Amino acid sequence: MLSSALRGVARSSRTLLQSRGTPILETLRCRSHLPLNTVVMFVPQQEAWVVERMGKFHRVLEPGINILIPVLDRVRYVQSLKEIAIDVPKQAAITSDNVTLSIDGVLYLRILDPYRASYGVEDPEFAITQLAQTTMRSELGKISLDYVFRERENLNMNIVEVINKASEAWGITCLRYEIRDIKLPPRVQEAMQMQVEAERKKRAAILDSEGVRTAEINVAEGKRQARILASEAEKIEQINSAKGQAEGLRILCESLQHQQGLNAASLATAQAYIQAFQNLANTNNTLILPSNVSDVTGIVSSAVGVYKSLTKTFQANSVVGSESSDNVSEITRNESNSK
Repeated sequence: MLSSALRGVARSSRTLLQSRGTPILETLRCRSHLPLNTVVMFVPQQEAWVVERMGKFHRVLEPGINILIPVLDRVRYVQSLKEIAIDVPKQAAITSDNVTLSIDGVLYLRILDPYRASYGVEDPEFAITQLAQTTMRSELGKISLDYVFRERENLNMNIVEVINKASEAWGITCLRYEIRDIKLPPRVQEAMQMQVEAERKKRAAILDSEGVRTAEINVAEGKRQARILASEAEKIEQINSAKGQAEGLRILCESLQHQQGLNAASLATAQAYIQAFQNLANTNNTLILPSNVSDVTGIVSSAVGVYKSLTKTFQANSVVGSESSDNVSEITRNESNSK
């Protein structure tokens, strides 16, 4: 009989809970953690128990052993002093450039004053969550879409600052707020993707043009350096050639001043004349030749005569030049003496 009666009571209570829905279950779950007054109370670390005496706030129990009066004292609230992470539900927000975002986040808070957290607000977590959502919508309305991702850290700091100002009367402090997920409308996301692709193509084109420009500059610089080196080499070659010719002429001049120098010059002229005709015979060319081609001795004598005539003219000019300079010096000396 007793067992059947107990089963009947359990069945009726289960039916009652199911008919009234989950709020009753949640209420029973919230109330079930409140400890009963057993006179000697042991409060865990990082918890604060708010005690009421005859329905009025009496004191807050500290961690450790505490003594309560039966019937008169009752533990009304149990507050956790640990850091609490609250999931902020997803919400819609509009930016300053009229783009609708779907955003959610995580809020980290801690209770500093158990008395205010118990009597200052009915449901601290719900109040903080609603405040975080409204603050998020307000802060997002001040900035454009481009700055939402760029100023994410500043956005979190602004939300924490606003929440702390409002929750100070509740004895709760917000440690940090983190934006967890930001979802954009599909068309806006496609537009942003196209913008990113266009920006990457632009950067690629710029890099390509910079590469072509650098390559052309390098080629032009290489050609310039090659021309400079070639001109320097040609200059050195001409200088060396001139020095060689000068040295050859000096040696030739010294040789001609020798007793047999004129004979040697005649022999060299004859050899060059014969070599020239030998080269002419190797090609089919129409040439105008002098009538006395076979008279090598006459041609050599003519060349030697021209050389002697030039030598005499040069010597005469040298003598005249020296006499003119002497005359000028004599005139200058006479004028200075007369003065």
